[in-house]
Amino acid sequence: MKFFLTVGALVAATSTAFAPSSTLRGSSALNMALKDGQTPIVIGLAADSGCGKSTFMRRVTSTFGGDNCGPLGGGFGNGGWETNTLVSDMATVICLDDYHLNDRNGRKVSGLTALNTAEQKFDLMYEHVKALKDGKSVMKPIYNHVNGTLDAPEKIEPTPVIIIEGLHPFVDERVRDLIDFSLYLDISPDVKLNWKIQRDMEERGHSLESIMASIEARKPDFDAYIEPQKKYADYVIEVLPTDLDPEDKKTLKVRAIQKKGIPDFNPTYLFDEGSEISWTPSADKLSSPAPGIKLAYTQEQYFGNDVSVLSMDGSFDNIQELVYVESNLGNANSKFYGEVTQAMLSLADSPGSNNGTGLMQTLAAFAIRELYNKRSAAAKLAANKEVAAAA
Repeated sequence: MKFFLTVGALVAATSTAFAPSSTLRGSSALNMALKDGQTPIVIGLAADSGCGKSTFMRRVTSTFGGDNCGPLGGGFGNGGWETNTLVSDMATVICLDDYHLNDRNGRKVSGLTALNTAEQKFDLMYEHVKALKDGKSVMKPIYNHVNGTLDAPEKIEPTPVIIIEGLHPFVDERVRDLIDFSLYLDISPDVKLNWKIQRDMEERGHSLESIMASIEARKPDFDAYIEPQKKYADYVIEVLPTDLDPEDKKTLKVRAIQKKGIPDFNPTYLFDEGSEISWTPSADKLSSPAPGIKLAYTQEQYFGNDVSVLSMDGSFDNIQELVYVESNLGNANSKFYGEVTQAMLSLADSPGSNNGTGLMQTLAAFAIRELYNKRSAAAKLAANKEVAAAA
């Protein structure tokens, strides 16, 4: 017996949540205003370049729904400007590359890479994140990835959810203190190499020697400035080579490392909370290509913190059958049975949608939504109590 989920028009509706607008999108084009007394929640996402941050942001913003999410101002070519900022009426996604100290030519002079913390304006980053959390607009700089210049600033209005993503969201303690929930995408060196070979050698014709040289050139700064931030994360998505076949270079093992004891966050579990589980799903219910598929749920220590780890090793043939796995998850933070699978289907063409990458990103997105809902409910209750006390 196979498990399926029929989503029909719901998928079509959800899949538009990240479609760029074809018209100018200043803040006036969206219902972006905060409600009276509302404090935005701030989400931080740290990862190296090329680790799937953009795909993850699509999963997060589509989870919140609302009006179409796209580039601020419509983006270059749609009547707007070259921007890295994504907006909807619920969320604003800010790329921290916009806080580079120097443009591309300036870094050639300094001799430093963009990974080096000396090339980041942390004071301005802190001031802007604090202002947005206080419900104030800011004029944020723009780093133009097309030509490597620092362009004229753009106005950012506060929305209920502010997401800061990039290389250095957890470096500055002041910024860390403003973040309500923090995530880190941890791609293992072997997987990075395999991805880069596939992209640069197979698709772009680069030599293996040039690819290895590029990776080795970045490694010292990555090790020094980016990787240490994962100790601050509440939720780490770790992407590793499969354990099922040592010769397989494409199949992935993905682990969601979920810190315990975080306010308004309950880690997702498999079958029985707090247990140690290893599970090979029935092939009759979840079909999988070789080398198969295996899930696990363990309790571990991570940088001295107690964590629950949910993992998936392998990929699946049919996303609709993922509802079989979903039915055995607890604390998935879904609004209804099958919503996790529906969210995966809505972004079926995105990288990772047939393996644990997409699943763990979706579960993280649902956890962010649940945290926002809990914080909003608590704030509303507190406001009602103040009104009642003043009456």
